[in-house]
Amino acid sequence: MKKTGIVLASLGVLILLAALAMTPTPPARLVDVAALRASANAYSAKIVRDTLGVPHVSGKRDADAAFGLAYAHGEDDWQTIQAMLLASRGDLGRYEGIAGAQTDYLVQLFRIHDLVEEKYESDLSPQTRALLDGYVAGLNLYALDHPEEVRSGLLPITAKDVVAGFVFRAPFFYGLQDELAVLLADQPAQTISLHDSESAFLSSAIPNPELGSNAFAIAPKRAVDGATRLVINSHQPYSGPVAWYEIQVTSEEGWNAAGGIFPGTPVILHGFNKNLGWAHTVNKPDLIDIYVLKINPKNKNEYWFDGAWKAFERSTAHLRIKLWGPFSVSVPRAVLWSVHGPVFRVKHGTYALRFSGLYEIRAVEQWYRMNKAQNFDEWQAAMAINAIPSLNVVYGDKDGNIGYFYNAKMPKRQSGFNWQSWLPGDTSRTLWQGFESPSTLPKVVNPVSGFVANANNTPFRASGAGDDPNPAAFSVRYGIEHYMTNRGHRLIELLDTPDLLGEEDVLRIKYDLAYSDRSEVARLVREIATMDLTSDPQLEAAQALLLSWDMRTDQQNKAAALGVLLALKCIKMNADGDPWLMDPEAALKATAEDLTKHYGRLDVPWGEISRMRRGKVDVPIDGGPDILRAVYSAGHELEADGKLTAVAGDTYIALVSWDKEGQMSAQTRHQFGSATLDENNPHFDDQAPPFAQMKLRPFPFTPEALAKETERTYQIGGKP
Repeated sequence: MKKTGIVLASLGVLILLAALAMTPTPPARLVDVAALRASANAYSAKIVRDTLGVPHVSGKRDADAAFGLAYAHGEDDWQTIQAMLLASRGDLGRYEGIAGAQTDYLVQLFRIHDLVEEKYESDLSPQTRALLDGYVAGLNLYALDHPEEVRSGLLPITAKDVVAGFVFRAPFFYGLQDELAVLLADQPAQTISLHDSESAFLSSAIPNPELGSNAFAIAPKRAVDGATRLVINSHQPYSGPVAWYEIQVTSEEGWNAAGGIFPGTPVILHGFNKNLGWAHTVNKPDLIDIYVLKINPKNKNEYWFDGAWKAFERSTAHLRIKLWGPFSVSVPRAVLWSVHGPVFRVKHGTYALRFSGLYEIRAVEQWYRMNKAQNFDEWQAAMAINAIPSLNVVYGDKDGNIGYFYNAKMPKRQSGFNWQSWLPGDTSRTLWQGFESPSTLPKVVNPVSGFVANANNTPFRASGAGDDPNPAAFSVRYGIEHYMTNRGHRLIELLDTPDLLGEEDVLRIKYDLAYSDRSEVARLVREIATMDLTSDPQLEAAQALLLSWDMRTDQQNKAAALGVLLALKCIKMNADGDPWLMDPEAALKATAEDLTKHYGRLDVPWGEISRMRRGKVDVPIDGGPDILRAVYSAGHELEADGKLTAVAGDTYIALVSWDKEGQMSAQTRHQFGSATLDENNPHFDDQAPPFAQMKLRPFPFTPEALAKETERTYQIGGKP
């Protein structure tokens, strides 16, 4: 998830900053420390750290386990959790200045806290609210125990802060940041979609997917040993607010799950329990609409709608923005709301925004129920809540069920408009009419082929050819992706065979290092092959090396560096037949010059360039962009020392298996270790070497296995 590039200057805030007098930042609100400690003493949790520092948290109630989860995560990543809470609260500007105020404005513009306040009691079950209470008690206890780490004004943390975090974060997974960047550009990027009776379809936005994720499941009939296997392999940044943290939670109320969480989340987001597991990948359905509003020339606070001028709903966002030292300014900003949703006034017009999840707070409820589900029916009942606005899901369980689900909270829209374009905001015909049933979306359950897979590619290539959903069965209004990724191509190529697969075969597929002949990288190489470059010896040598490339990204490969660096210059992420970003010949020349500058040659082994760097660890790492063994660097150019340092891609990985008797076993790996921020902790980088070596470790899920791998055990809260 990328942070939106909204600039407050475009919203007029900097003008206000110049006009307002500086004032000392108001003192933090008083905190009843005794009350917070009393609240913490109402919960009790045991935390067992295994030999890799991974916490295994247990409690009598689910709320006790959530209490321990919060405390354990705080021990390893408090600063990130704290920043996420402040962002969700809309209070980041007082600490981070203008950069933080960008987020604060959106939180207030989207009315997130009004929504949570309105729906918290009615939309969340008592069980979920109890879980959230336990979680924030754990966060507050950690803060009380470590006051030197806590920013003034943070406490007390509330359950509603946590729910607001779910609401605010969700739309950025399906591309809200990209739509905002387009909307706030200096010039309008799109024309308005007219109804079919008025005009034909007009241009559509090009999707810009995230870095990606992989997930696949194998049914017993495709396994040499009759096992069901699930690979969980989301691609995230190595650190930050959407980086995975590995944990296991157990309670006497039936919650026993392991997997990945983000800072500020009280439940496993993707992972497994004894009976089933699920994996998420990012999808990009059309869940966002931008409406062009016609403003009354005599009253800028009115817009034309269904034949009459209609007044905006108006309120004020109060942004506290840090300047330096103890000084800050309070900046009021007008907030406008239309029948469509929040309103933006920019240089080229006035626009309203509607996106899926704008009125939805139950994502935490749905994930909690997915955690607690014990069979396919219970898990599907949790999915039917349909509160997670996007994200594909791949599923597997001990009974041999596998499935792929194109999950989306899909708006119901009237036919006749091009919903991928900007829309007229002057008519009720473009209002959303509720949401489609999840049953209307693509899915593949227990296919004949015996496998399901997704790597951010179209849902219409999710299994064997006879099992895939038919694109014609789904409305174009859904905006479902039709593109393929290299990872998607490779999964289908490796899985859609008659061969039975063992555990080693599954790992070989997960760690595949090749670009497909159908990939954009292969298309680029084929185009370079047609060029006459004999007039330039350097280009001719680069062409020859590129044509010798076997399209793999193993660290010993002497052509991969040239190929990958060339591709980074030319290919838009997850492109499929799009124009090149840079002329291929010019890109080949620039790449050859970069390699020659740093290494004096073109045939540099890939591992000399592609590096895993963490703490004292600096080792080569196989893989690359859009490879199943996904590795992404911070930029598209070599760094000052001629390297590319991995910062995203493969992070938390799990291979979960259920044998013929339904017994579960799991192997996992984190990209560097459980101690996210403490460089002096041995678990800051202890997993980085085996991660780079593509080695998983048996996960100690049972008490017996954990007892053999316990590093330390401690109790928090009141009496157990």
